[in-house]
Amino acid sequence: MSENTSSAIKIPNKRWIHIIPPILLVYIVAFMDRTNIGFAMAGGMSKDLGMTASVTGIAAGIFFVGYLFLQVPGGQIAEHGSAKKFIAGTIVVWGILAIACGFARSTTQLLVFRFLLGVAEGGVMPAVLTIVRHWFPSEERGRATAFVIMNNPIASIITGPLSGFILTRFTWHYVFIIEGIISLALILVWLPLISDRPETAKWISKEEREYLVERLEAEQKCLDATQQKKTSLKEIIGNKTLWKLILIFFFYQTGVYGYTLWLPTILKNLTKTGMGQVGILSIFPYIATIIGLFVFPAISDKTMKRKKYVILPLIGFAICLYLSVGLQQSIWLSFAMLVGCGLFLQASSAVFMTIPPAVFSADVAGGATGIINALGNLGGFIGPFLVGLLMQMFSYNMSIYSLVLSLVFAVIITTTLPKEKNDCAHETVPIKPEGAVRS
Repeated sequence: MSENTSSAIKIPNKRWIHIIPPILLVYIVAFMDRTNIGFAMAGGMSKDLGMTASVTGIAAGIFFVGYLFLQVPGGQIAEHGSAKKFIAGTIVVWGILAIACGFARSTTQLLVFRFLLGVAEGGVMPAVLTIVRHWFPSEERGRATAFVIMNNPIASIITGPLSGFILTRFTWHYVFIIEGIISLALILVWLPLISDRPETAKWISKEEREYLVERLEAEQKCLDATQQKKTSLKEIIGNKTLWKLILIFFFYQTGVYGYTLWLPTILKNLTKTGMGQVGILSIFPYIATIIGLFVFPAISDKTMKRKKYVILPLIGFAICLYLSVGLQQSIWLSFAMLVGCGLFLQASSAVFMTIPPAVFSADVAGGATGIINALGNLGGFIGPFLVGLLMQMFSYNMSIYSLVLSLVFAVIITTTLPKEKNDCAHETVPIKPEGAVRS
């Protein structure tokens, strides 16, 4: 089939409507339960439990220590079993643990509940990314991943006003309890809507199913042909590229969660306003995040330049974070820079997550993503802890500069990744006349 003929035929796109929304909704609520502690911190939790700034940082970040444990199993279960059933089970467990955080009466209890919440949510992202890989070819994967990661800003837009409203009516305990109950309700959405693969979905058309199965098989055969031999997960542990990806993600997540979990406190100190107003102000950086997630991954998919569009948002994030400190004398200029941070906050992540499936075979891609996500997300522990520690020992400015430095490290390591090969990105498949092919 010629290129002109191919471009004239449209592929049915029901996968975008059936797969992305339930994934997005689940992760919106998961991210809400992960980050609402930032509002509890600023809303009296630290004072009630007698927590110093460094201990508060540990409480915010210990989630990511627990997050380690199910990362690799989550990816493996999703690849060789059912991501749908696995995630359904975790929804119930993390909902109960999220509610339990609201009943914590000591720092120790809170630390235990936050750690276990991290364990419960740990396998969700690699399982979700495996579903994305099963449903979206490489030339669509950056945008599909961007929609998944869009949960972060959307959740933050919801969490800010909701948590701020709860804190104006109740104590910080109810931030966890009310938002945890919302988590449990997710099971009613997840089970009836999601499907693991095109082969098992009942709603998909014959044309779309045939296209996806053939396109993804052709893509994987091309990737396999570029490798000298099949590898196991155990064998790739020593892979240099794997460890570069881990380090990039680690330094990136240090910046992301250092910024995200302390943002309510930063805004409260900058503007000297109450929690209701802080909740409203916190919306604007995340509106910018949504814009960034639309722009950068779309350009990356069009050009297939993954490294470039990981690096550019990281640089933008670092510059805006640095300027937010330098412009503190002007409240609104500093706030504008915090909004600028939001524009670049998650844009690199959506592009970054398209790299492992392009580097590793299908047999190990899910597990490799789990390893990267597990070890890299330790930055989610280091970032909040580092901000709290440096704020306590030195100054607010020093704590933010440490996050800027972390992002610079991520940029430097990204430049050392192997040269990109996109030979398999648009690998053609035979399409029957009644089939559909992407323009």
